[in-house]
Amino acid sequence: MAATEKALVIVPTYNECENIARVAETVFGLEREFDLLVVDDNSPDGTAAIVKGLRNEYPGRLHLLERDKKNGLGGAYVAGFRWALERDYEYVFEMDADFSHDPRDLPRFLEAAKDGDLVLGSRYKDGRISVVNWDWKRLVLSYGGNIYARFITGLPVSDATGGFKCFRRAALQALDLDRISASGYSFQIETTYKLWKKGFRIREIPIVFTDRVLGTSKMSGTIISEALFVLIKLRFSKV
Repeated sequence: MAATEKALVIVPTYNECENIARVAETVFGLEREFDLLVVDDNSPDGTAAIVKGLRNEYPGRLHLLERDKKNGLGGAYVAGFRWALERDYEYVFEMDADFSHDPRDLPRFLEAAKDGDLVLGSRYKDGRISVVNWDWKRLVLSYGGNIYARFITGLPVSDATGGFKCFRRAALQALDLDRISASGYSFQIETTYKLWKKGFRIREIPIVFTDRVLGTSKMSGTIISEALFVLIKLRFSKV
């Protein structure tokens, strides 16, 4: 894989002032060069101000896209995808800001993308459960949700709801971003499902998911309810 093929990591943020500087330091400390785009939903804790203050330390590599309000994970990623496609990035990543996704895994995703158009970081690869610091209720909800997602959609992946992903540019270009309807975590299922139905190559690599230590989880009952609805809609929709 040529080092000249540019890679962008998109990190959506809402109240991540405790994490974002460490995320940037870790990403930019990797041997392989990655750019970082923070998509901030008007965080009242000053996350965007921290990013602005760091840009002089990482000129041309740290970018900020500010949105007016908190408007869903899916919307933040779609905005980031549009930003990436307007530039010459060959690889575009999704990654959480709270270190539940380890930035040191990014080179492993690039390696897997040699023969994949979409690479998924899986918490449940080959039947192994790789999560840290979850209580049993959240684990049952996540693992059971993935079983349900596979049953409804037929997706041949072990972790359809995970948010650590790498897209090749051609795969992103094939998505009609105007028709992405999910705003919460079901966004992950929707994008993977649509690329699978279009015949793109999907690979999974194992990751260890560690629950956040700093900051507050964004999971809610509304997000879960939306996911159930989106699955049914996907099953009977045209891609």
